[in-house]
Amino acid sequence: MKPVFTSFQEAVRDIPDGATLMVGGFGLVGIPEGLILALADSGVSGLTVISNNCGVDDWGLGLLLRNKQIKKMIASYVGENKTFERQLLDGELEAELVPQGTLAERIRAGGAGIPAFYTPAGVGTPIAEGKEVRRFDGKDYVLEHALKADFSLIRAHKGDRMGNLVYNKTARNFNPMMAAAGNITIAEVEQLVEEIEPGSVHTPGIYVQRLIQGDQQKRIERLTLAR
Repeated sequence: MKPVFTSFQEAVRDIPDGATLMVGGFGLVGIPEGLILALADSGVSGLTVISNNCGVDDWGLGLLLRNKQIKKMIASYVGENKTFERQLLDGELEAELVPQGTLAERIRAGGAGIPAFYTPAGVGTPIAEGKEVRRFDGKDYVLEHALKADFSLIRAHKGDRMGNLVYNKTARNFNPMMAAAGNITIAEVEQLVEEIEPGSVHTPGIYVQRLIQGDQQKRIERLTLAR
């Protein structure tokens, strides 16, 4: 049985200043909303955050940016967040932009115990500057190192008390690989059940250290209306 927390604040209480976090989701889909809100209230600072993007100005990881709790962001896309742009230009925030596929593979490699790998993505661009480039079968590849985190904060549709998780549709993007790449993985689930049928499990409970149940607001990142 994995510990089931009833307070989001308690679930993240031991995340220290300067920690490296992975935060699941894509846009505002599949993000651990309650855990992020608790971090925003905790006052923890100097964080390095690994996530596909940084939310929007008033939701998701944008709340941590607004509070200036993030020191460095490792992401593939930041275009929806004006706070990110302003802090980056003002020198208040360090950013490492990574091609989306490379980011996913660096996280997956971290969870699989693979220290580094070669990829053609980014060869001949600023992304490859200062990195080793090798030639295989007549094609250049750049060396990328795996990513791991002190804590992974993830979101799942369903979890059981053994820590097994099931994701809903596109929330099954960065969440499963981040669960494997965190030293301590905290899973925020919409439904907590006694048992999940083994053939339906997306993330085995061995990767999950803490559980907490919470509803989602499911905000829309960019509302588009038909004419």
